[in-house]
Amino acid sequence: MQKLSLNQSLQQRLSPQQIQFIKLLQIPTFELSARIEEELEINPALEEGAEIEVREADEYDDDFDDYADEEFKEYDDRDIDVESYLSDDYNGYKMQGDGNSDDEDREMPIAMTSSLNDHLIDQLGFLKLDEQQEIIGKQLIGSIETDGYIRRPLQAVVNDLAFTQGIYTTIEEIEVVLKQIQTFDPAGIAARDLQECLLLQLDRKDVHDPFVQDAIRIIEDSFEEFSKKHYDKIQKRLGIDDEELKQTIKLITKLNPRPGAAEEDGGVVQFLLPDYILTNSNGKLELYLNAKNAPELRVSHSFHEMLDTYDKSDKNNKAIKETVTFIKQKLDSAKWFIDAIKQRQNTLLRTMKAILDYQKEFFLTGDESKLRPMILKDIATQIDMDISTVSRVASSKSVQTEFGLYPLKYFFSEGIATDSGEDVSSREVKNILKELIDNESKKNPLSDDKLEKFLNEKGYNIARRTVAKYREQLNIPVARLRKQL
Repeated sequence: MQKLSLNQSLQQRLSPQQIQFIKLLQIPTFELSARIEEELEINPALEEGAEIEVREADEYDDDFDDYADEEFKEYDDRDIDVESYLSDDYNGYKMQGDGNSDDEDREMPIAMTSSLNDHLIDQLGFLKLDEQQEIIGKQLIGSIETDGYIRRPLQAVVNDLAFTQGIYTTIEEIEVVLKQIQTFDPAGIAARDLQECLLLQLDRKDVHDPFVQDAIRIIEDSFEEFSKKHYDKIQKRLGIDDEELKQTIKLITKLNPRPGAAEEDGGVVQFLLPDYILTNSNGKLELYLNAKNAPELRVSHSFHEMLDTYDKSDKNNKAIKETVTFIKQKLDSAKWFIDAIKQRQNTLLRTMKAILDYQKEFFLTGDESKLRPMILKDIATQIDMDISTVSRVASSKSVQTEFGLYPLKYFFSEGIATDSGEDVSSREVKNILKELIDNESKKNPLSDDKLEKFLNEKGYNIARRTVAKYREQLNIPVARLRKQL
């Protein structure tokens, strides 16, 4: 005999407006422009420009409403598979208490651009330059060759500006702007030769690291010997032992001699494009959305006039009714899209301001050790939003600071308890772990058990399996594979 059972389930459904907002929220800044262009093409009721005051579509004669409501019933009441929109994809950096997802490896893409020249022009816009300096900057960027170098003599650039744009300048003024461009991403860009390219990259590394210090000395003072591999002369000049020389040369050879190589080879150069700009004005942090996140959009006034015209027409004519339905649909769609863009801007700012408050010491100093342990739930609780919403913002957005460009997920990490009862960021523990491995004897490298012991002695309560996890995340092999003769 078959048993009959009654199961009751609660299914959550999202409105078309909610779906639109979720999709807009999770796309990065670079893709937003394309999405807006797409909407402008398919909806003639949406226009670029500041908003103007017009009558709402639902203010028109109710005689059309019953017909229109019937037409839109299927549109508004369609079943929505909520799972496809609420599945959380932040496991790449989720922490305990943030929720679960089966799709462990899935991550939202970071905002990108495909042109090195465009990327450099974008960064130029972040500098506080006067009109002449900006023209010089664009001229210099235009002089960068496909491998990332400026080989054109600066005097020739001076002449170009004078003859083509009527800008009269000096080599000294051009060098001032060039030095600023040389701080752009990718590291080493706009160098005039290989020596300068390598030094630009070394300058961005930890100058307190003895290997970095030795590398700078080699490139500055012994570049000819280095290029000819006269390592014995370098070693004698610097007074360093075999292991120190080996590590220093290894550091140098990992630098990129062709910063623009991907574009030179016909590939796609991919760079982070910031969603936020953070400035520090005498200790006062000021946060702005990238202008591309705040486009000016409006509902078409001409479409409202069309609706007004048809409102005065024969309301028993089926063709007119269908036209009104179409116009109202497009007007509503345009309004929803504008509202979704505004909601996106508001959510982006609220999330980043919460991160800014939480990690204020880091944003003031740029000191990685100042980063506090922070999980998605911390920010979600602070701004009273769902964890999945914070996840969508954090997994695909980035912020431009005076210390560099950072993906938002960089600021999220779990906490490790110390003997004093305080929590420290897992990133801090990883840095110490890397330092221990970098300084170990390569003839007798440290096992995970020994690394655990050393970390415990330093006051970090960490298990061997966690040591192994962090080591793997740092792409460091096990001890036996690190052993050298």
